[in-house]
Order: sequence, then C-alpha cells, then structure tokens
Amino acid sequence: MDERVSAPPEVLEEPIWRARRDRHEERVDGWVGPHLHRRRERREHPVEDFLFTYYSQRPASLRRWHPGFGVGLREATEYAGVRGYEVVGTTAAVSPAHVDSRLRLVRSVLHLLTATAKRPAQLSCFGMHEWAMVYRLDPAQVRHATWPLRLGAPETDEVVRNHRIACSHFDAFRFFTPSARPLNQLQPERDDRAAFEQPGCLHAGMDLYKHSFRLSPMVPSELVADCFELARAIRVLDMRASPYDLSTLGYAPVRVETPAGKAEYVAAQRGFAERARPLRARLIVECRRLLAAHGPGVLSR
Repeated sequence: MDERVSAPPEVLEEPIWRARRDRHEERVDGWVGPHLHRRRERREHPVEDFLFTYYSQRPASLRRWHPGFGVGLREATEYAGVRGYEVVGTTAAVSPAHVDSRLRLVRSVLHLLTATAKRPAQLSCFGMHEWAMVYRLDPAQVRHATWPLRLGAPETDEVVRNHRIACSHFDAFRFFTPSARPLNQLQPERDDRAAFEQPGCLHAGMDLYKHSFRLSPMVPSELVADCFELARAIRVLDMRASPYDLSTLGYAPVRVETPAGKAEYVAAQRGFAERARPLRARLIVECRRLLAAHGPGVLSR
C-alpha cells in the first residue's frame, strides 16, 4: 500500500467534511436544479444551459464534492469506488496513483494558464466572435435559430464587415463561418492555444471552469464552483453582446455596434478579467502543488 494514501497530510473528521459537502451541494443545486427541470421539459435556454451543454462536465459530477488531493476524509467509505479515490480503513483520499495518471494533463493546463497569465489583457474584440459565427449564414443554419437576430441578417453581416475581428481563442474561432474565418486578424489553431490565449478574452475566463473540472477530484470542488460561477456570469455578457435578441428572456442587449455599447462591453470585460485573475492563480498553485507532490524535477519535465 502506498504510504501517501494511508497517511494524507490532512484528515478531516466526518462532521467537518460533511458540512463542507453540504454547503457545496446546496450552492450547486441553485444552478443544476433549473437546468435539469428545463431538460425534463425539453426546453432550452441559450444562456443558462450553455455550461452544461458546451462543456463535458455532467451536472451530477459538478454536484459531487471533493476536498482535493492531500486531504483525507474520515468515515467516508461512500467514496469507495469513486474514480481517483482509495479508501484505507474508513479514510478516503485521492490516491497518488490517480495523480500520477493525470500528470500530463496537469502539465498541459499549467503551461496554458501560466502563458495566459503573463500576457496583458486585450480589450478590443468587442464580442465580435458571436457575430462572426452567423456571418452570411442562412437563417436555418444559425446555432440559436429559435432566437431572432437583433438587427436582421443583412445588417448583422454589415457589422462584421465593418469591424476589426481579432479573436484569440481557438474554441471560439473554430465556430466562425467559412466566410468569416479569413476576416479574423489572428488564426489560432488547436495545438497552439498557449501562443494566443490572453486574460481579457471572455472564453479564456469561461474556460477556467473547464480546466478546474478536468483536474477534479485532485482540486477542491469549491474552486470548481467558483470557476463555474464566473463562467456563468461571463456567459450572460457574451450573449447580451451577441447579435441575438434575448430581450424576452430579460437580457438587455449590449449594443457593441455602437460607441456606447463598445464602452459598456470593455468595462464589463475588464471586470471579468480582474475576477478571473485570482481564480487562474489558484489553479496555477494547484497544478504546481500536484506536480511538486511527485518529487523534484516533475515541474520541469
């Protein structure tokens, strides 16, 4: 038996960890519950459901609480069989073997996050990525086809043609229409994210949620929930600044095609970049901690 499993650095007594688990579940239920209700009724919400449909994390997985690697849970036999855990006696903890199996992912996430954190925030994209995703499309091909374009198709296309398009995020750029892709001043690709990611990008902020849940159960679930909360707020701005008319859902548009709308967008974008900064820093610390736990030299491999 691996000594690091049988003797984690910190062990939480049952009342303490169950209280933390309950707080996490109550917090997450406020997000998960409405989504599951809509899913049962076969109703879609272009803002609130995005984090559950675009990202691969299932609602049940978001709800499950983990203390993170290096923390044992006393009287926690219910974690037997949970992926990544080993139970010694009645104490459950994420196993070093699981961390070993995920070191490649940890290094990759750390590389991307540190590269992003070193760059200054660029605040001049004005949310044009969503507009480029519908540029010169037939209305039936539009992703959120049940929601009308606020300006209509011809005027939306005109906005795209008359603006500088500078999307640095591959996972947004890959959804540009074929006609819009050449208009982008940057041409990010799947394997060079670290060369383009910058902290002012809304999608880079939302993706902190993706990075955090991919590191589960090795990082605390409170951090994953914090990243989800930020991503959820960013998604609201993302769609308010989009070409879609979501006023019937209560979302007032950010009219990025106007000077006033651009100023409003930049102010909100700057605020989200500031909110993302400490979360990115916490994820970087977690990655370094996981690598450092596996001996000298791991960080530099």
